Amino acid sequence: MEATTKEKYIRMSPIKMRRVLAMVKDKSVEEALYTLEYTPKRAAGVIRKALQSAVANYFARDNAPKVTPGDIYIKTIHVDGGPVLRRFRPMSMGRVGRIRRRTSHLTIVIEDRV
Repeated sequence: MEATTKEKYIRMSPIKMRRVLAMVKDKSVEEALYTLEYTPKRAAGVIRKALQSAVANYFARDNAPKVTPGDIYIKTIHVDGGPVLRRFRPMSMGRVGRIRRRTSHLTIVIEDRV
């Protein structure tokens, strides 16, 4: 059985999030949560919260099997780019510099190994 969670419009660059995703890809949920708890990146907190939500979605189903979080693994986890917020800043000689504040969409699918 699968469970999915999606976090949208996260105010963080997808490149920064992919660095942390590489550490937890294809691991069990229990091991991934432990890894994310002790990772000193801001993206780790966002991913950990979304992973906990996916586990809660898994156990909230009516026909949820009786398994432990150690038996559930991350089937797919990926991040896509969201809309870019464009801001402008004055530069020298009357020019303008563009600042792009990127956002991300995170998708997590978990499944049991049974």
